Amino acid sequence: MAQINPSILSADFARLAEEAGAVAGADWLHVDVMDNHFVPNLTLGVPVVESLSRATDTPLDCHLMIEDPDRWAPQYVEAGAGSVTFHVEAAAAPVRLAREIRAKGARASMALKPATPIEPFEDLLPELDMVLIMTVEPGFGGQAFLDIMLPKIRRTRELIAKHGLELWLQVDGGVSASTIERCAEAGADVFVAGSAVYGADDPGAAVRELREQARRTIAGAAWACGH
Repeated sequence: MAQINPSILSADFARLAEEAGAVAGADWLHVDVMDNHFVPNLTLGVPVVESLSRATDTPLDCHLMIEDPDRWAPQYVEAGAGSVTFHVEAAAAPVRLAREIRAKGARASMALKPATPIEPFEDLLPELDMVLIMTVEPGFGGQAFLDIMLPKIRRTRELIAKHGLELWLQVDGGVSASTIERCAEAGADVFVAGSAVYGADDPGAAVRELREQARRTIAGAAWACGH
């Protein structure tokens, strides 16, 4: 029920294959793609995703913090991503894009920056496999968790339940042992963790411990009753 997606933004970019292997027990490997336009940072692109997909058996969860995802997102599916997340603030035709991602064989996900409300996009939810609520401003790793996003996570979970959907609800930003339970209680079931995993002495053990924390919390959460 609880999934942990280590973010390679916090990994050693010179040793990505080894860093992927260090978290082989993770559910997904989270790949932050930034273009220095949509967000003020530049990371990696299609060729690195293509190489990484050949170097690990862990499925890749690509989070595109880029302009014009309508053009670029399908290429990440072709490069080997099992899940592709686009930002609704940047997408020109989010329904068409989600359908194209799915048609190419990947899970389609929509991300929202902290200031973007979920309610205007309620009708899009059936087109998606996952919603990503950013719990920091996108662009850099290692930021402090924004507690004011917890009500938004709850509202998103309520909308998912309202429509009877089997959507995953992902959170990204400042997720750690001290914040993951609050996210899980609010309704999240997929957790991106960067420095909390790769900053640990044993990244694999950190993944297991975070998953167990989240699993216990979800088991007792009101939103998960009867799930």
